[in-house]
Amino acid sequence: MSLDEYRAKRDFSKTSEPPPEVKVSAGNLYVIQRHEARNLHWDLRLEQNGVLVSWAVPKEPPTKKGVRRLAIQTEDHPLEYASFSGTIPEGEYGAGKVEIWDRGNFETEKWEEKEIIVILHGKRLEGQYCLIRFQKVKDGWLFFRCGP
Repeated sequence: MSLDEYRAKRDFSKTSEPPPEVKVSAGNLYVIQRHEARNLHWDLRLEQNGVLVSWAVPKEPPTKKGVRRLAIQTEDHPLEYASFSGTIPEGEYGAGKVEIWDRGNFETEKWEEKEIIVILHGKRLEGQYCLIRFQKVKDGWLFFRCGP
């Protein structure tokens, strides 16, 4: 995976976001950041192959079974972004306040091109969650609690 798209969208002399760097680690970090940008949304990030694979979720992440949320896949982010909280300056990509909404680890049950199943161990989200490709929306996925 590459962080070229992440790098291209940011001016690191103007934003306190972490610069891109692919790292090798255990591969099980998970974070959701509440992002007050142009539109309020939550950024879901799962560690995979040294980067945070990322989705923007327009509504608050589901805590109960039966609630589905649209999740739009975005560019990968560096692992350091999992600790990022702060304000991205006006005029910069993603301008607005970012705060950590939930954080923890996850176990992978399945990670395929069209389906990801993980068990999240966070403070707010705990249990089995699914991401399923949603073909009707570009880069779209459905994010929902699919198990106990």
